Amino acid sequence: MLNTQQAREILANADLLCAADTVQTALHRVAAEINASLADQHPLVLSVMGGAVVFSGQLLPLLDFPLDFDYLHVSRYGNAQRGGELHWKVAPRENVQGKTVLVLDDILDEGETLHAIKQRVLELGATAFYSAVFADKDTGKVKPIRADFVGLTLPNRFVFGYGMDIHGAWRNLPAIYAVKEN
Repeated sequence: MLNTQQAREILANADLLCAADTVQTALHRVAAEINASLADQHPLVLSVMGGAVVFSGQLLPLLDFPLDFDYLHVSRYGNAQRGGELHWKVAPRENVQGKTVLVLDDILDEGETLHAIKQRVLELGATAFYSAVFADKDTGKVKPIRADFVGLTLPNRFVFGYGMDIHGAWRNLPAIYAVKEN
């Protein structure tokens, strides 16, 4: 974890990738796409903690259909900048059985986490699986999964803000920043 001074220094030296108004425009577009696709489904929406909390909290009021809500918590990153072993803190529950499931996540990086979530949800008996990510990182590599709904495509840099953190800090920023490249 960073102390306050370290966190402020990282932000002061970061590159602004997407201003807050760009973030909000993308959020509203994704909501419209989801409304058009899932309006008659009454899906179970699963938010991936903790990164998707900002995206989920702002997206849900924009969805104009009935839904059920729950969460799961899985991570490959912790406070690291590179993915590691998958760690389930709260796995999907049996309430996915027989449901259309929409999973909300902050970023599709390598795709391993979202792919594992999809496999687990379908194994538990969901009838359909959809995913919405606020950001899709352009890694230049083939990913094991593609999100059905994407807010923004970001460059292959370490990003933070709008739910994404850097060493635990700055999830609360309304814009998206990237760590300065050396």
